[in-house]
Amino acid sequence: MTGTTHEFFTVKTVQQALDDLLPLLTHIPAHETLPTVQARGRIIAEAPRAPLDLPEFARSSMDGYAVRAADTFGATPSLPAYLKVAGVIPMGARPDLRVKSGHAAEIYTGAMLPEGADAVVMIERTQAIGDGEIEVMAPVAPGENIVQIGEDVAAGDAILPRGQRIRPQDIGGLLAVGITQVTVTARPRVALLSSGDELVPPAMTPSPGQIRDINAYVLAAMFEERGAQASIHGIASDTFDDLYGKARSSLDAADMLVLSAGSSVSVRDLTREVINRLGAPGLIQHGLAVKPGKPTILAVCDGKPVIGLPGNPVSAALVARQLVLPVIDHLQGAVPVRPPSIRATLTHNIASTTGREDSVPVRVITNADGTFSAEPVFGKSNLIFTLIQADGLVTVPLNSNGLRAGTEVTVYGL
Repeated sequence: MTGTTHEFFTVKTVQQALDDLLPLLTHIPAHETLPTVQARGRIIAEAPRAPLDLPEFARSSMDGYAVRAADTFGATPSLPAYLKVAGVIPMGARPDLRVKSGHAAEIYTGAMLPEGADAVVMIERTQAIGDGEIEVMAPVAPGENIVQIGEDVAAGDAILPRGQRIRPQDIGGLLAVGITQVTVTARPRVALLSSGDELVPPAMTPSPGQIRDINAYVLAAMFEERGAQASIHGIASDTFDDLYGKARSSLDAADMLVLSAGSSVSVRDLTREVINRLGAPGLIQHGLAVKPGKPTILAVCDGKPVIGLPGNPVSAALVARQLVLPVIDHLQGAVPVRPPSIRATLTHNIASTTGREDSVPVRVITNADGTFSAEPVFGKSNLIFTLIQADGLVTVPLNSNGLRAGTEVTVYGL
């Protein structure tokens, strides 16, 4: 066994723990190719390059008239430039006319610029005067109101970097240059195994002393939202054979194993022994400098991450956000996600202890002047409704004794 009991609660920060864990992960999901239209939320594995210029032709960015810019120089409302209208530029086709000096061609947004023209004057700055002639009441510079060839993206340019999570606008950009398939990282398979003699499935009515297992379902939803494939492998009893057997089969079927209720003080030796039997090097850290979630376990078993989360629902959810989601990002080769945040004024004192980082759920109140206040939702770590009632989290720094009411804080979205 590689782990020994003296390692328990030799705490590290979350970042220190991740720095130890991530370099040991050698089991990385493969790449796969998907239709671009089905790739929203997936992670780019191979940076696609534009096979052509976009746009492929110079086109108007305004409704107006295609002109030679020099013909408009000096034009004012009181002394306009007079131009003959040579015709109308068709949409979706190559123009069949050339704009000569002293002439203009009516053009619409997106239409191809005709030969001879080098600018477009907005229709609002012109006036028709009959007999196919217009007055131009303001000058335009060469290139004005025109989208040039390759201005959006040039042939050969990288469209999206590796690690980019594909957004709806990214799909549009890929399709615009004809890329209908994209190579992405396969979704990491995360197995979730709950343990504890007191747990029953949510559909069962608990007997006295029992509780419904909700952690697996909260965590599965969280991991799926981050791009993983989560699978729930049931509940193991507090015996070595049952916990090891279920953990072994769960890890074999996945890229990562998350144990819920596998890190409390009363079962830590059993959980450590099971984890260390799953593969080398086994347990690498037991204890994080956070509240809630101090007794979290981190391990690597034959290149795969194994995380033991506290059984209390709030602890499990908050530590998973800090620790498991970055591991899922790593397995996908994803650029780390920055949670949305706002600045708000704290309404109540938050007590803390130096040497740990506290995550405190808060409600966000919108004030009459448009500013925000953050009201702490105090509760014990087994009360899931403290998270349900919250809009975000406030972090109390590692070496702080707390935060005073009136302090401006950053609220991170849940």
